[in-house]
Amino acid sequence: MVSESSPASVTAVTEATSPGESSEFAIQLLGITKHFGAVRANHDINLAVKRGTIHGIVGENGAGKSTLMSILYGFYQADSGEIRINGKPISIENSNEAIAAGIGMVHQHFMLVDTFSVIENVMLGAEEYRLIKPSADDAKKELDRLSREYQLTVDLNTPAGELPVGEQQRTEILKALYRHADILILDEPTGVLTPQEVDQLFRVLQALKERGVTIILITHKLREIMDVTDAVSVLRLGEMVAHRNTADTSMEELAELMVGRKVNSTNHVRAVDIAADTPIAIDVQDISLTDKNGLSTLKNITFNVRKGEILGVAGVAGNGQSELLDVLSGITSPTSGQFSINGRMTSANTPTNPSVMRDLKVNHVPEDRLKLGLVKTFSAAESSVLGYHRGAGINWRGLLKVKTIKELCAKLMSGLDVRPGNPNLKSASFSGGNQQKLILARELDKEPQALLVGQPTRGVDIGAIELIHQKLVDMRDSGCAVLLVSVELDEIMALSDRIIVMCEGAIVGEMPGRGADKTTLGLMMANAHQSESA
Repeated sequence: MVSESSPASVTAVTEATSPGESSEFAIQLLGITKHFGAVRANHDINLAVKRGTIHGIVGENGAGKSTLMSILYGFYQADSGEIRINGKPISIENSNEAIAAGIGMVHQHFMLVDTFSVIENVMLGAEEYRLIKPSADDAKKELDRLSREYQLTVDLNTPAGELPVGEQQRTEILKALYRHADILILDEPTGVLTPQEVDQLFRVLQALKERGVTIILITHKLREIMDVTDAVSVLRLGEMVAHRNTADTSMEELAELMVGRKVNSTNHVRAVDIAADTPIAIDVQDISLTDKNGLSTLKNITFNVRKGEILGVAGVAGNGQSELLDVLSGITSPTSGQFSINGRMTSANTPTNPSVMRDLKVNHVPEDRLKLGLVKTFSAAESSVLGYHRGAGINWRGLLKVKTIKELCAKLMSGLDVRPGNPNLKSASFSGGNQQKLILARELDKEPQALLVGQPTRGVDIGAIELIHQKLVDMRDSGCAVLLVSVELDEIMALSDRIIVMCEGAIVGEMPGRGADKTTLGLMMANAHQSESA
């Protein structure tokens, strides 16, 4: 096993942050400790980030990464310890003070007002004039420039809540760029981007770095750490366990430091094709969907998924995948066409609903865990039975069996290593990755015959990804038909028996999972494969 940082190496970082040498560092965190009740989120954290560098922060879900950055951004105050910005001790009581200190943050969970337009969200808190119109005019000019320069195209007049997830992420990035921060914190910024867009974002980060901007990158994607950072620090169970120059480490070493053991790479693609006579569990025929604004979000979608098969759906977020999952799970009725799951035919004239689909052993892990997967103000125990709370085992004459539910939740938490394993905590108290694991545990526990999965490992650490992937493969091998929607091409290629690609609401390509390559899939996702081959 890779050895962790010795106390001497951590001490060296602390000593390097002495006032006499402070001009080298944009950020210094000294002895940061933070508790939430009995939960220790950060313990005696020391971190020094050189000015004009890209510094990666990695660690498992619940390791304390987001808490540490929230302290730096003023969302939380440390119980003890000191923050220095450009060598000067500073107290950051709220995000306004962080922004005034030159710190910007792009959050993993979007901080947008759904009813505000994109331009209103970007301007919010950064208006230059008392009157809105002059501020909006100036903001539009700057945003048009940023959109052109970085190809972050978003309709500035659309309410944020009506944007696809991918465009909401672009809006968050534009907000940060608009404020010209000297220090920029990015929390999982690439989860909804194509490989080409990730490359473009990294070019943006390099350009910002060259202008002297200091960037902290929180990501679970170790390849991104290796590609773009200058240095990386590893958190585990709330403690800083390693600091490395990126050039002197590897993905394998970082993975071991994160989880404290060797981590197996995912490579579960079948060695043989599925037999043509294998029964079809999900059969979709010419499904189309028109939204309330008259826009066509699904266009004549036709495919099938056989029992014991994983069909991967690749594509940039916002190209119809969410709508497809909504239709197949019974949330939305198709405008035209029909589909059959486990023998139940559904069309515009014969609609269904999520409760009926659950009764048919069709389970759904939604893409947006906060809107559709759980209720933040509910306890973990309550969220662990959402959709199944009328079941005989946990409901008696309309009353929930609280003790039984908590015992079930504890079992689910143990099975997928949800941290902290406390059913009484509010759902909002868990990190995004642990919220995701709780939802997955709930849906997998019901032994579905068809499983609709959206972004199963979004915001999940490498150790949990390994476990979740194995759980999905186990479901497939038990005969379950799995429809897997993911923007992670590594995930799609590792798990899928077949792959279809969606762009602008239509299926634009299909290929076997075995032998699929990222370049071809990326071009399909951008609907550029035909012109490239012409």
